[in-house]
Amino acid sequence: MSRSTLRGERSSSYATAPTKNSVRSLSPAAPRSKALPSARPAHRAHPLIEDDDSVHGRVRVAVRLRPRNAEDLASDADYADCIELQPELKRLRLRKNNWSSESFKFDDVFTESASQKRVYEVVARPVVESVLNGYNGTVMAYGQTGTGKTYTVGRLGKEDPSERGIMVRSLEDILASTSELDSASVSYLQLYMESIQDLLVPEKNNIPIVEDPRTGEVSLPGVEKVKIRDLDHFLEVIQIGEANRHTTFTKLNTESSRSHAILMVYIQKAAKLKDEDAYAPFESSTSEPRINGRDVPLVTKSKLLIVDLAGSERIGKSGSEGHSLEEAKSINLSLTSLGKCINALAENSPHVPTRDSKLTRLLRDSFGGSARTSLVVTIGPSSRHHSETSSTIMFGQRAMKVENMIKLKEEFDYESHSRNLEHRLDHLITEIERRDSYVKEMELKLKRCQDSLEDAGKRLSACAGSVSNERHDYEMQIRNLMAELNLEKERKNNVEEEVSDLRCRLDDSVQLELEVSTYQKVLADTTQMYEQKISELIEQLDEERKISQGAKSELEQLKNKINDQKKLDQFEEQGELIELRKQVKELYGHHEYATSELQSLQRENEELSNGKLKLIEELNTLRQKLKDEEIERKKVEVEFLKIKRVSDTNIDLLEKTQIPEKLDRVALGEDKSLSFLMSNQVKGSMSGQRTTISKIFEEVGLPNVLALLKSEELDVQIHAVKVVANLAAEDFNQEKIVEEGGLDALLMLLESSENETILRVASGAIANLAMTETNQGLIISKGGAQLLSAIAYRATDPQTFRMVAGAIANLCGNERLHTMLKEANAIQALLEMARSGQSDVLSQVARGIANFAKCESRGIAQGHRKGQSLLIEDGALPWIVSHTTSSQLSVRRHMELALCHLAQHEANTRDLISSGGLKELIRLSHESTRDDIRNLAKRILTISPAFRSEIQRSC
Repeated sequence: MSRSTLRGERSSSYATAPTKNSVRSLSPAAPRSKALPSARPAHRAHPLIEDDDSVHGRVRVAVRLRPRNAEDLASDADYADCIELQPELKRLRLRKNNWSSESFKFDDVFTESASQKRVYEVVARPVVESVLNGYNGTVMAYGQTGTGKTYTVGRLGKEDPSERGIMVRSLEDILASTSELDSASVSYLQLYMESIQDLLVPEKNNIPIVEDPRTGEVSLPGVEKVKIRDLDHFLEVIQIGEANRHTTFTKLNTESSRSHAILMVYIQKAAKLKDEDAYAPFESSTSEPRINGRDVPLVTKSKLLIVDLAGSERIGKSGSEGHSLEEAKSINLSLTSLGKCINALAENSPHVPTRDSKLTRLLRDSFGGSARTSLVVTIGPSSRHHSETSSTIMFGQRAMKVENMIKLKEEFDYESHSRNLEHRLDHLITEIERRDSYVKEMELKLKRCQDSLEDAGKRLSACAGSVSNERHDYEMQIRNLMAELNLEKERKNNVEEEVSDLRCRLDDSVQLELEVSTYQKVLADTTQMYEQKISELIEQLDEERKISQGAKSELEQLKNKINDQKKLDQFEEQGELIELRKQVKELYGHHEYATSELQSLQRENEELSNGKLKLIEELNTLRQKLKDEEIERKKVEVEFLKIKRVSDTNIDLLEKTQIPEKLDRVALGEDKSLSFLMSNQVKGSMSGQRTTISKIFEEVGLPNVLALLKSEELDVQIHAVKVVANLAAEDFNQEKIVEEGGLDALLMLLESSENETILRVASGAIANLAMTETNQGLIISKGGAQLLSAIAYRATDPQTFRMVAGAIANLCGNERLHTMLKEANAIQALLEMARSGQSDVLSQVARGIANFAKCESRGIAQGHRKGQSLLIEDGALPWIVSHTTSSQLSVRRHMELALCHLAQHEANTRDLISSGGLKELIRLSHESTRDDIRNLAKRILTISPAFRSEIQRSC
């Protein structure tokens, strides 16, 4: 293969600018004197020839998403990831919240299921091939602590070759592509606290950086270079270096790298050039000739850098203290300097601050230099690290704007071959004339081949176009059918909802009409009774008035008769006078009695009149109240219907997205024909439901929603508690719910309700509220732990168990509440719910026990408490030991972590030995699938005197 062809292939694979083949083209009429290199001085026997065919090569950036680990599963069990990958579009979407996200495009995007081989083939292999062809190259991993940089780059994979990282696979390809005359050697360094140390010879520390003032190349004098014989030899060398690398335990990673590791691979190859190439004339403007010929032993020297950067981290999240804090500061400082350099290169700044850090000086050729560079940024899915993930993505975006000027550097010996070239020159000149006819004939054949190739390409493109059109038509038909099916389902659901709503409204209106008619009938009867009584009293009063008037007239007549009788019978007998006086007195007594009766009847008449007025006023008041209640009832019915529609639709959507096996297969990528349709439908439905809930929340108001929790109607309570649970899933709503008394209302429902749906949804809402320490303390102080424990014993629905276990698991993450949780029998409640055997319930129970053990271990380490674990006191140890071998991955990993936390403290060792926990710990140190658990188990077995003595005794 000619060198011009070689450069053309490399340019196409990296999307670079076209090469300048004219510099190396043959000139048949070149003077013989300019082609003779024998006159060159001896010290110029191996000059460095720099290829003027400099090409632009942009830094290629790929993104790799780490799978969710146990910490993510424990902390984000009820929340969605913040990363959404679109590998077919080479895009990823970063979600800030449920309705806000940003989209970014990269050269390649790897999902969490991407294999090590595929990552290497896409990211590193093009760079390795370029290095084998004589160019310098760099492969670098960048990302937050614990996102898989060392796994991607430095994984050795001795037990499982499929897990080999970029270092091992690169050397495997390099060794397979080199001959016995070629050589490959490596150096392994670490940049720790701004000091360069040789990992293969740790005594060599603080190695200086030397820059060539002529070429600008960076070298490290005194660094150990080991010539690699085979792949096993390389693995031994890397293991020596890894043993000397600085690592430590942080909250984000059990073995966090505290230094930048740099593997330098030096390759020297002998290349031969083809016979049909010729010798270009010397250019008068340069002191070195440019040669292109056959059998010239061209020596190419290239260098490959594989960089495993230490992870960027926030001190508050990593928990670094003391010396670890200084290490973190140094790491962040060097990464900040690297970011400044990339920003300056991306913005074409005239000044690039490469001297701010030793890391940027070492990588000077990788960014903005002459090397081909590939960068893989690693990120995690957890929404807890949204800011770090966003920073990593922006770093990759800026790096994609950096372009390097890639140059080919070769060395060859003129003097040893100058005489052979001089002898061959005459022969080649004569051969050129004879080859002219042959060249013309070959050009004609080449033209015919090109024409036939073009025809075949056209036919192939036509066939491919027809197949693509047919496939597109089929896909459109499937999409249209699915859309029609979804529309029919939505129409059916809407009709069913409208029918149920109309039935409910009809029943409510009939009931209300019956109540109103009954009330009006009673009111009419009461009014009629009072009116009859008033009329009777008025008639009686009239009769009394008539009697009184008759008595008055009789009295007047008697008075007149008495006066007349006195005048006429002054001289009658004394006895008759006395009798008349008695009659007068009796008549006067009747008159007084009639007068008193008349006054009493008048008072009764006034009282009855006042009573009638009051009854009329009360009747009017009751009628007005009835109208107001009717208006309020209609408003409540409208609000209730809105809440019911939203809660029903939202709960149905959640069940559809969680339960069906078909959707699970879509989420796992097994059902590829429906995955893109179902994902778009679920995302659109979730977004629409969130928007609808927000609108109803603004219209109805939180106090009105919480007031419905106290309704006497069961359906109203159920739909209201569903809405509260959905609102509690948002962080910004939780404080409002607690302030308005929502937590008290939920706890009241747990205490008083017997409905399984209310208990399940209310427990889920409390689980959402129990994500902050403030709310956790309020829940405990208001007796929430006792209520949750009580529900664990009297509930029967596995979904209720899952919600209750999730709420208790969140409370277990607060070490200050452990004693109160034990007093409330929360641990016993978790073990009781685990008897159901449901996988979702077991996952939440395991998460709660793991949270309890982790926080308890941290409290003992910080001196907050002493003595035996509360988990062991409540009898949870046998369950933990038995489930470290569970077939359910999440349960097994939680229990492995909980067992390791319990084993860290001497007060628990006797119980661990007697319950078989020591045997499981030994098994974990050898068989655990997680490196951090396996290493932690080994360390515990090494430092614990009780475990060491028991192992020695059993041996």
